Amino acid sequence: MTQTIDAGRYLRPGLLIGGAELGSASGGSFDHVNPATGQVQQSVVMAGKDEVDQAVAAARAGQAEWRSWKPEERRRVLTRIADSIREHAEELSFVMALENGIPVGMARDIMVPLGADWFEYAASWADKLDGQVVPTDAHTFDYTLIEPIGVVAVVLTWNGPVGSWGMCVAPPLAAGCSVIVKPSELAPFSSLLIGRLCMEAGLPAGVVNVLPGSAEAGAALVGHPGVDKVSFTGGGATGRKIAVACAENLKPMLLELGGKSANIVFEDADLAKAVPSAISIIGLAGQGCTLPSRLLVQDSIYDQFIEMVAGALSQIPVGDPLDPNVFMGPVVNSNACDRILGMIERAQNDGGKILSGGARLDGELAGGYFIPPTLVGDVDPTSEIAREEVFGPVVAAIRFTDEEDAIRIANDSKYGLAGYVHTKDISRALRVAGALETGSIGVNGGGAPGPAGAPFGGVKESGYGREGGIAGVLEFTRAKNVMVDIS
Repeated sequence: MTQTIDAGRYLRPGLLIGGAELGSASGGSFDHVNPATGQVQQSVVMAGKDEVDQAVAAARAGQAEWRSWKPEERRRVLTRIADSIREHAEELSFVMALENGIPVGMARDIMVPLGADWFEYAASWADKLDGQVVPTDAHTFDYTLIEPIGVVAVVLTWNGPVGSWGMCVAPPLAAGCSVIVKPSELAPFSSLLIGRLCMEAGLPAGVVNVLPGSAEAGAALVGHPGVDKVSFTGGGATGRKIAVACAENLKPMLLELGGKSANIVFEDADLAKAVPSAISIIGLAGQGCTLPSRLLVQDSIYDQFIEMVAGALSQIPVGDPLDPNVFMGPVVNSNACDRILGMIERAQNDGGKILSGGARLDGELAGGYFIPPTLVGDVDPTSEIAREEVFGPVVAAIRFTDEEDAIRIANDSKYGLAGYVHTKDISRALRVAGALETGSIGVNGGGAPGPAGAPFGGVKESGYGREGGIAGVLEFTRAKNVMVDIS
């Protein structure tokens, strides 16, 4: 497969510390592979402990200045960043296509607007974080102050960096914090680009720092005594390690971890409307924590609906993410490809039926990490494919008998990030939405995460803390009480 975009033009390596760009660092370098071709396309500059120390010092100095700004001035700068993200939509979409295989159309039309909208929403809170007067006696005046928590380490995953900047970076900035962003070495370039846009928009030096790096750099950052809070998006295994590191320093954290979201289709659902939800696993090639990877279908319509879903999946254009007509690109790397194919094979061994996809694509796509949208039917709800996060374009279809059975199967999971319900019975929809043990529910086409004003986060092993809405901004503040004797 031939790509016509010059990778060197868009994939600018480096580190951003204290308003300056560094072209080398103590963590060495990493060969970044284009997931669509399997070929090395750029060298990533990797931060080490020295750069972590520098970034923390810069962030502490920058936060002191940022906090001193008038709230309306912070709002204006963050709004300019949102506008700049929109203005650079084409460049950002090419960067995402090259670094992690997101199709340019999806990047431009969904991921960039998501990041910009969340930045704009967070900006709107920068001048509205007021305290309260606490009722007391006539001789005392008591009031509260809402203060920024300080320096925040934001550890991002690779699957949707631009949207993650809006969800994870904008709220602490709106609260008056400084941030050190540690993007994955698999997708560092979009974060570096947005970091540059932040500086161009007028953020003080050190308020935003970007440190691509390995797990060792992440550990140094999370455990650094100069970091006041950690925000982590990623897998459960790493989340546990971060929780231990934070516990040792009594450091607060926000964890947005994995999911195994159930998509429940009842017999009275509008099946044509439910199909787009069922095939939305193609988003990010299935590499999204909220995507509905468990498809629960009522017995009476199971065969009919599964046939509709299989047919729709088989029509999805898969290929070069730089092609504007492509809906789904590759998975992120060879390890992910092998892991996903292994899970599909084991699903067959467990009795699942491959109804669509199932094998790595060959031909002109053979060099990349392309797995077609895959539907596994008649899945045992206790099997691996039904319980473990695949993080690939794989839907596990499961039969259920009635409402009680659907809720039981859906909740029988260690995850609790999102859930989806399809029914024309609004009473049933509300009952099931209330019964599902998840942080977000989509009904009849609604999705997760919701709009920027809605809280987003999980329960159980999907993490804790909330992004989005006022809750997402308050995550990065603390209340101080002031009591004055006026007698």
